[in-house]
Amino acid sequence: MTRTEKKLSAREAETLTRAGRHSDGGGLYLSIDASGRRRWVFMYTSNGRRVELGLGSTSTRSLKEAREEAASLRASLARGLDPRVERSKSTTKPTFGEFADEYVEAMRPSWRNAKHAAQWSMTLTEYAKPLRRLPIDAVTTEEILRTLQPIWRRTPETAERLRGRIENVLSSAKAKGLREGENPAAWKGHLDQLLPKRQRLTRGHHAALPFNDMPGFFGNLSAKSATAARALQFLILTAARSGEVLGATWSEVDLDRGLWVVPASRMKAGKEHRVPLSEAALNVLRSVDVGLRPDDYLFWGKSPDRPLSNMAMSMLLRRMVPNVTVHGFRSSFRDWAAEVSAFSHEVCEMALAHTIPNKAEAAYRRGDLLDKRRELMEAWADYCLKAGSPSEAPHG
Repeated sequence: MTRTEKKLSAREAETLTRAGRHSDGGGLYLSIDASGRRRWVFMYTSNGRRVELGLGSTSTRSLKEAREEAASLRASLARGLDPRVERSKSTTKPTFGEFADEYVEAMRPSWRNAKHAAQWSMTLTEYAKPLRRLPIDAVTTEEILRTLQPIWRRTPETAERLRGRIENVLSSAKAKGLREGENPAAWKGHLDQLLPKRQRLTRGHHAALPFNDMPGFFGNLSAKSATAARALQFLILTAARSGEVLGATWSEVDLDRGLWVVPASRMKAGKEHRVPLSEAALNVLRSVDVGLRPDDYLFWGKSPDRPLSNMAMSMLLRRMVPNVTVHGFRSSFRDWAAEVSAFSHEVCEMALAHTIPNKAEAAYRRGDLLDKRRELMEAWADYCLKAGSPSEAPHG
């Protein structure tokens, strides 16, 4: 019996129910899974690895049509071509990048805020760059590994987040009939056998720079010209969270009034937060390229309509001071406010946009103490910029 001799009859193709792969010869199989789903697959070897290429459901493609497709794929193999790539060229299916962008737009209304959507867009654009030109149905485990492995150990949290987002995109593509077979970005039972499990960080306080070291550190930071340095300066001077800073647009800032209004949709507590800007914070904003449009980001990456990477400040900080986190600067500010300043606990907590656990107290707090907080932030800025040469700051 030759390799391409037909083994299945038309009746068998219609009536077989036993789970498994049933060969028709020449690499063509009728695949029946445990749930009874029946589809055609073409199996071949490429670069020493076994590849399974879906050819469609038996309900939409007959045995004759599946054999004709398999014959075409074998012809590609005989010419030294990869059937998966060649078949993709003859279809109008979108690339991974095109579909990922469509997915982000489709899901945007279901996400809590613009920051979340921006993070999805950034990771699927920057970190998933090796996948973006591939046809959506040509993304395989090999390409997934090639994308994840360079950052899997270096930035494990980012890599795991990226993997999950790729998995979601590919699952959506399958639901729309643009892919078949198992998801190559799935973790359990798949990539967990190919990539080392990352060490989970124990929950606790974020490592913070002692506030006594702040003047020297801030001097070092001011000497750097990178956009990430300006963003980190602004974050420190406003005691804001990194997501609030990275997602900030010029529409939220009033330079004349020295005020930054973060909308409720971008705040952790889901409540609008007014941030008084010290003269030092305003100088940081004046030093960056002011957006031509209200929706341009204060601190942008490749273009004004795309935010700076959420890893930019962390990577800069890692080079300057080991074992200190960006979020830890909020603790540095709070320690300074408690130990050095004379401002009340209430004013300091409101500067950090902390929620009030006591519901009775929260009900009676009407204002946001903006004027008192403006005095607090000016005092904090004076402390950060006080006499202290860069050489006094800790170095990494």
